[in-house]
Amino acid sequence: QVQLVESGGGLVQAGASLRLSCAASGRTFNTYAVGWFRQAPGKEREFVSGITFSGINTYYADSVKGRFTISRDNAKAMVYLQMNTLKREDTAVYYCAAKHWGVTRTTDDYDYWGQGTQVTVSS
Repeated sequence: QVQLVESGGGLVQAGASLRLSCAASGRTFNTYAVGWFRQAPGKEREFVSGITFSGINTYYADSVKGRFTISRDNAKAMVYLQMNTLKREDTAVYYCAAKHWGVTRTTDDYDYWGQGTQVTVSS
């Protein structure tokens, strides 16, 4: 069982940066892959980035590649999403999610979800 809590969202101007954090509870957190997803109003939840349990492999949606960086600190049971050069189209509620085995881009594959944190980018 894993509980996830996101933080770090906010209102920023286009071009700014934010760092989202995902705090996990559970002794076996380091056995879970973690994904960041986002959902904009009226749209489906979409994959943003993912990281394997070891942190060695990372994955990104094409729309954020080169601007976002995912990382994790298993000793602290934390996963981060550094978001640079934010655009209006990045506005969404951002969720972290966990699953066993590898990273996938499908929401249904993830067993545990946080409550989400709002990111709003103004022009």
